[in-house]
Amino acid sequence: MASYILALDQGTTSSRAIVFDRQGEIVGRGQYPFTQHYPQAGWVEHDPMEIWHTQAQAAADAIAGLPSGAIAGIGVTNQRETTIIWDKNTGVPVYNAIVWQCRRTAELCEELKRRGLSERIQSTTGLLIDAYFSATKIRWMLDNVPGARQKAEQGQLLFGTVETWLIWQMTGAHVTDYSNASRTMLFDIHKLGWDAELCGMLGIPMCMLPRCVSNSEVYGTVKPGIPGLEVLSGVPVCGAAGDQQAALFGQTCFHAGDAKNTYGTGCFTLMNVGGRAVRSRAGLVTSVAWSVNDAVTYALEGSVFNGGSTIQWLRDELHLIDSAPECDRLAESVDSSGGVIVVPAFTGMGAPYWDMYARGAILGVTRGTGRAHIARAVLESIAFQVTDLMLAMRQDAGCDITCLRADGGASVSDILLQMQADLLRIPVDRPAMVETTAFGAAALAGLNCGMWSSLEELSALRRSDRVFTPQRVQAECDDAYRMWKRAVQRAGDWIEH
Repeated sequence: MASYILALDQGTTSSRAIVFDRQGEIVGRGQYPFTQHYPQAGWVEHDPMEIWHTQAQAAADAIAGLPSGAIAGIGVTNQRETTIIWDKNTGVPVYNAIVWQCRRTAELCEELKRRGLSERIQSTTGLLIDAYFSATKIRWMLDNVPGARQKAEQGQLLFGTVETWLIWQMTGAHVTDYSNASRTMLFDIHKLGWDAELCGMLGIPMCMLPRCVSNSEVYGTVKPGIPGLEVLSGVPVCGAAGDQQAALFGQTCFHAGDAKNTYGTGCFTLMNVGGRAVRSRAGLVTSVAWSVNDAVTYALEGSVFNGGSTIQWLRDELHLIDSAPECDRLAESVDSSGGVIVVPAFTGMGAPYWDMYARGAILGVTRGTGRAHIARAVLESIAFQVTDLMLAMRQDAGCDITCLRADGGASVSDILLQMQADLLRIPVDRPAMVETTAFGAAALAGLNCGMWSSLEELSALRRSDRVFTPQRVQAECDDAYRMWKRAVQRAGDWIEH
C-alpha cells in the first residue's frame, strides 16, 4: 500500500530527498552536494544537469529498501530565483543555471530603476528591483548566449526555476507553482498569472514561460525508465513550493501573524499575512505563500543573503574554525564579541537595505581581538540581520509577532537562537523535526493524494524541541543592535558605481 510521501529538497549547495510516513516521521533520505561555480567576482552558477543527476541519486537513495508502490506522491521544493533555460526538444540547457546569489545583473537592475519601473514592478509582483530575482537573469542569458534570443522567440527554449526543471525532467510537464512564480519579477501576485506588459518591458518572450499552477495538485506522473527511479514510474508529482514558502508550510504557520525564519545559507523570514497581499513599506517583499484548495495565502518576506554561509566563510576561507560546531564552542568561550561587528555583505545586503554595492566588513577590531570574538560576532551578525527583518515585518503588518519558529541548518546552534530571542524579546521555537522545508513539500503533496486530510491534521504533527526565551538584559541588546546599525552604514555602498 502507498503509505509514504517522497520530498525532493533541491537546495543551493546540495540535492536532498526525504521520505515521510503518515506521522511525519522520516523513514528514508539521501543527499549529494554539487559544484559551485564562480566564473567572475559576484557571479554564481550551477550545472543544471548536475542538479538533476544529484537530485535523482538522492531520491534513489531515499527510497531504497521501500517496497514497490510504497510512494503515494512526490513533493518538490527548491532554491528559488535560480534560473535555468533549456532547449525544448533536446533538453540541453543553453547555459549554466544563474543562482539567486549571483549579482551579474546589478547594472541591468539600475537601468530598470532609471526607466521608472520600480512602482510598476512592486505593485504588480510584490518585489523590489534587484539582481536577486529571476527576470534579469533570463534577460542576461537571452542577451549573452549566442542564438538564445532567436531560439526563444521561435518557441524553442523553455525557462524555469529549479522546481520547474525537476518536474519537467520527471514528468515532461512545463509548470511552475505560484510561490516560485512570485519570485521571478514577472508574475502578477493578485491575478496569479504572468504579466504580459512586464515581460515586454524586459524583452522576455512569454512562450518560454511555464504554466502557473497551485501548490497542491497533480502536475504529471513520473515517466518510466528514469535510471534509479524506475519504481516511481506513474507516481504523481502533486506538490511544489519554493523552499521558504515550503518551510513556512512545514512549520504549520497556517494563521495570519505566524512567522518563521530559516537559518540556512541565507536567512529567510516569512510571515503569514492571510488572504490579502500586504504591500511592504519597510523594505520587505510580498509573495504568494501557497494556494491550496483554491484559497490563496500571502506572505511578507525578508531575505538575508549571507547567514550560515558566513560560518562557512570562517571555516573554508579564513580557516579560523574546522567545523560549524567549533564556531559555537569558540563563541561560548567569551562573554561578548569585544566590540567586534561582522557585516557579512559578501554579495550585497538584502532586506531591508537592498544595497547591491555593500560589501563585507569587520569593524571594532583591537589588538586584543581573538578568534573567539570574531566567531561570536559572526553568530551575532546572523541574529542582527534577522532582527532587521522582524522589526520591518512588525512595522508592515501592524501587529506583534508573538513567537518565531526556527529551522534550517544553523538552527542547531543553541547560542545563536538564544541571541535571537534576546534581541527580539520573544520566544524562538525550534521544532523536534528540523526538516521543515522538505516536510512542507511533502505536506502539500500529501494533502493532494490523501495522505493527510486537513491543515489541522498537519498542525497536530508538529512538536517543539526547545523554546528559547529572552535572558540577556534588554538595554545591553539595544546597545548592541545600535552598533550593528552603525556598522551596516559603514559597509554600505562600498563598490564604486
